Amino acid sequence: MDAEKAYPVAFMCTNLNVSRSGYYEWCSRPVSETEKWREDLKRMIRAIFDDSHGTYGYRRIHAVLVASGHAVDDDTVRRLMRELDLVPCQPKPWRPATTEADIDHRIPDLVRRDFTAEAPGEKWDCCRDR
Repeated sequence: MDAEKAYPVAFMCTNLNVSRSGYYEWCSRPVSETEKWREDLKRMIRAIFDDSHGTYGYRRIHAVLVASGHAVDDDTVRRLMRELDLVPCQPKPWRPATTEADIDHRIPDLVRRDFTAEAPGEKWDCCRDR
């Protein structure tokens, strides 16, 4: 539609070898069944993606759609996800922080971060006595 503002319709129709009446007929044409199906599919893909908190890719979304009885190809799902700018991300797994703990659960620093030793097992003996 931005091209309509930049160039007159008559100029574009002449250069594209399209009749002006054909262009205006195309503009007023109702939405096709395929386009309606694609819009419904986009809504379902968006809902599944949002329910997964943005972690499902096209393969999982395709599996959910097929399991729910919708006949759709995985390439179609991938293409529609690109049109919707849906990019899945995998969250990092939760791991406990070993350096940030409250006082009650802190692991004692028995060697006081001094890892140098004069002989083998010296630091180990210091820690074993406690």
